[in-house]
Amino acid sequence: MTTRTLRVDRSNAEQARAWDGEEGAYWAAHADRFDRAVRGYEAPLLDAAAIGPGDRVLDIGCGTGESARDAARLAVGGSVLGVDLSGQMLRVAWGRALGEGLGNIAFERADAQTHPFPDARFDIAVSRNGAVFFADPVAAFRNIARALRPGGRLVLLVWQPPSRNEWFLAFTAALAAGRVLPEPPPGAPGPFSLADPERARACLMAAGFGVPRVEGLSAPMCFGSDPEDAYRFVSGMFDRMLGDLGAGERNRALARLRASLAAHGTPDGVLYDSAAWLVTALRP
Repeated sequence: MTTRTLRVDRSNAEQARAWDGEEGAYWAAHADRFDRAVRGYEAPLLDAAAIGPGDRVLDIGCGTGESARDAARLAVGGSVLGVDLSGQMLRVAWGRALGEGLGNIAFERADAQTHPFPDARFDIAVSRNGAVFFADPVAAFRNIARALRPGGRLVLLVWQPPSRNEWFLAFTAALAAGRVLPEPPPGAPGPFSLADPERARACLMAAGFGVPRVEGLSAPMCFGSDPEDAYRFVSGMFDRMLGDLGAGERNRALARLRASLAAHGTPDGVLYDSAAWLVTALRP
């Protein structure tokens, strides 16, 4: 793994601490579960990217590298670079790429908002739920546009609003324990920062991209093979929501989570509805 000093924009410092801290460690430890949860979106993302055998691909917020590895298998004569803030997740990404014998792939710990990518180096940039964590998305997309060749393609997968994502509503309602949880400021870094397609379009066009195409997608998300399996995963993922609760309130919240997961058990696993936007834009 490349070991150059990480250059993080000050506005992204909190994200860097989280993703290279406990949050990133949890994702790294449960890489297969997170990949399985969003696997219904992987094929549409790759189809929109239309990666050719000789393409040079940039994967933004690559995490543990599933999309980067899929891209590397398509760009057999090209190359793939995955960048992420999380050293823990990148170690998993490197190990899996090496284990699969993918010699055309590399990973680097980097803040894509500020990283000095070579000008016009890449043909395609992709991001599966990674671009939503930029503190300054216009600056980030401008930097990514600079790294794309003229005519290069950017393909993003971002969540639609919480109201269209049953999994998020169900889990947060169960674990809120009657509290009114504060909502993040509009556009603040987080899973739903680009949930408004008009905001996504505006950010990309301000960064120099052409008019983006936005397509709505939906797919079930699987959180475990059975309710108890899903409970172990989801309760850990949302554990920070319970930090200020007393023991009784915490137990009641977890009981509500168990009930929700049990109600969503199917022969194919514990499934919840979800919805995302597939955003495609070209660098002029």
